[in-house]
Amino acid sequence: MTKKENDTSDRRPLQLRSWRWLQALATWMTGAGISPNAISVVSIFIALACAMVLSATAYVDAGNRALWAAAVLLMLLRVLANTLDGMVAVEHGKATRVGLLYNEVPDRIADAMILIGAGYAYSGDVTLGYLAACIALFVAYVRTLAKNAGAPSDFRGVMNKRGRVLTLLAVSVYMAAAPTAWQFAWGPDDQWGVAALALLIICAGGVYTAAWRLKIAGRYLRTHTQD
Repeated sequence: MTKKENDTSDRRPLQLRSWRWLQALATWMTGAGISPNAISVVSIFIALACAMVLSATAYVDAGNRALWAAAVLLMLLRVLANTLDGMVAVEHGKATRVGLLYNEVPDRIADAMILIGAGYAYSGDVTLGYLAACIALFVAYVRTLAKNAGAPSDFRGVMNKRGRVLTLLAVSVYMAAAPTAWQFAWGPDDQWGVAALALLIICAGGVYTAAWRLKIAGRYLRTHTQD
């Protein structure tokens, strides 16, 4: 493993990595021979299951609450997988050059699937789901573009990955637990609901986050460029 492969300066800051039970789980997975790349691939299937569960909420009235609760568990499981792949790779010396691809590509696929699934969900909107997925991809693209131009990777922003996850988690918990009377309709012909509102917030926040990252990267490049 090269120094570059073990470099943590370009790593998303996560407090979860300091949790002892997660550290113990990462140690066990390393001992069991589970590679970080395999964990990253599994996260795609977790996201696919989450997207399917979210979509199903629009068709199974009697199981809506249970499906929303299942979506919460799957989102948390995806967060767990996303955390563990990095911990196994870096903390336990399993990072490889190709691992950089496994770290990014499955994340983008999983992000898009869950957001699109939320668009098909009960009280969601398909167009907003696809738009949110595209904007999320653009936010990640801006970070990569800034890094390639010479600026530090910037994982911050009001609607970064963590912001999107927390927003969708909040909606899923609300839909699973809130009384039916608390549901509301809005938008064109009152066709939108809580999920559509969350997707609209993710879209607006994503545009702001991308613009903010571009501004920060531009300022850095201007002040650190040598003539």
